[in-house]
Amino acid sequence: MQSTASPGPRIPGDKPEERSKNFLDRLGPGLITGAADDDPSGIATYSQVGAQFGYAMLWTMLFSFPLMAAIQEICARLGRITGMGIAANLKRCYSKPLVYSVVFLLCVANIFNLAADVSAMAAASQLIFGGPSTAYAIAFGAVCLLLQIYVPYRKYVNSLKWLTWSLFAYVATAFFAHVPWITALRSMVVPSVSFHVEYLMALVGVLGTTISPYLLFWQTSEEVEEIRIKKQDSPLKRKPWQALEHFRRIALDTRVGMGLSNLVAFFIILTTAATLHASAADNTIQSAADAAKALQPLAGHSAFLLFALGIVGTGMLAVPVLAGSAAYAVSETFRWRASLERKAKEAPEFYSVLSIATIIGVSLSFFGMNPIRALFLSAVVNGIVAVPLTFMVMLLSYKKEIVKQFGLPVYLRVGGWIATITMFLASLALLIGTIGQL
Repeated sequence: MQSTASPGPRIPGDKPEERSKNFLDRLGPGLITGAADDDPSGIATYSQVGAQFGYAMLWTMLFSFPLMAAIQEICARLGRITGMGIAANLKRCYSKPLVYSVVFLLCVANIFNLAADVSAMAAASQLIFGGPSTAYAIAFGAVCLLLQIYVPYRKYVNSLKWLTWSLFAYVATAFFAHVPWITALRSMVVPSVSFHVEYLMALVGVLGTTISPYLLFWQTSEEVEEIRIKKQDSPLKRKPWQALEHFRRIALDTRVGMGLSNLVAFFIILTTAATLHASAADNTIQSAADAAKALQPLAGHSAFLLFALGIVGTGMLAVPVLAGSAAYAVSETFRWRASLERKAKEAPEFYSVLSIATIIGVSLSFFGMNPIRALFLSAVVNGIVAVPLTFMVMLLSYKKEIVKQFGLPVYLRVGGWIATITMFLASLALLIGTIGQL
């Protein structure tokens, strides 16, 4: 059963919010977080997996869904209970050097990931429209940054919600390929595991893409933003009678978001397995844009356009999440005002970090950075950060001074610890595989 507080006395005049019955209106931080997980870097990873191993790794989508849903839900609950992001909560329980190290590594990984995403968006746009890729990179970076600075959170988050529809381009693309559905579905439910280094590295890449530290920071901070913009809401430690309603909303939001993320990843692997793997073109995939280009002669021009436009749409969704999660983490660490709802002059440090992260990420894309190298570096750092981060988050969820009476239900305790152990084993495999290739 889900652990919540028993209803307490209400404050006079404190009326429960009339929540929208519209399904989309009930979705927010979890939906956006899940959609941002399928960023151009993730698309490149899934494309490479499908091209190289065919349908053999489709089972990872089914396996990872409950794990990523559990750890994201735990983080969202933490933000709703305390009214603070992950970094602010970590500072209450752990040493400054440890927290600073985690936040620093998060920022490094986010910037490399952002650079890879911007490069992929620019390359995809160049494939469709022609012209110089650097111009597209600058334009995308500028648009994402200006929207975050000048559009209030409540309006901006609605724009991000609509961008999630771009993910369905990958679902549609699969139907332009000749997919052996029985084989694909069997591969999804019956794991096919290999202990070859290439397979293990790919497995680490998939898990590192689905359970990334920046997603944990983002969803937690967005729950805090939701509290700030709704006058009738407060952290649950102050209004425990709202717990049941919000925990149900968080569970729905997170499961839908993570389900969408894995569904789209499934179709990306499926499409590239049915086309690129079948044509023995796996060695040509070095980026998401390469995957789109390779699809054109195999699945048709329409599939190519859908895939390429999806890269642009998911990049526009992911770049703000990458830069924003870094800005939230740094600002919470140093107790600066951190909110996308505030104007830039009201939270100058927060927006400075946001701007610096975006500018550095876009600038790195100018230096001809190898997309796979950037992905590898961000995966390594994400792997390093994810293990201690998920471990510390799990421990936070047991501390009564943090979560008060809101202990985790059994399914989240089990799912959270399995996710933590899985990330540890994935990081260990990555380390062993890396050493083996030296």
